[in-house]
Amino acid sequence: MVIRELIDEIDKMILNKLIVDARASWTTLAKELGVNESTIRYRVRKLEDSGVIVGYKAKINYVKAGLTSSLTGIDVEPEHLWRVINELRQKDEVVQLYLTTGDHVIIAEIIAENKELLEKIHNYISSLPGVKRVCPSIVTDIYK
Repeated sequence: MVIRELIDEIDKMILNKLIVDARASWTTLAKELGVNESTIRYRVRKLEDSGVIVGYKAKINYVKAGLTSSLTGIDVEPEHLWRVINELRQKDEVVQLYLTTGDHVIIAEIIAENKELLEKIHNYISSLPGVKRVCPSIVTDIYK
């Protein structure tokens, strides 16, 4: 059974509300969607248990916080892909990790205390067996 088949329109509305405000209360969500609070609690738990909701986090403007961030494209030889992904998943500085069909096989959002540490992380990624190319795009400002 595919998880997408288990998600109905109410689940999608809950997800859309949580994308905008992950701190919204069950009561607020229930009122906005016209359902009981217990329905919201049950459905959010189901979405968490099924892996659709994988966590909640604060949206931070890393530039204003004095941190350095990059959206980094990573090209990997196919036979090393999953090992590289697993290595990157272990790094605290890699806050988001995507497998893509675009210009790069992997896109990583990396947050570091400063440019020097960010460079060390990029060098570490470059040194992983199977990594062909690392293409960092340093974030200079955040607008949304």
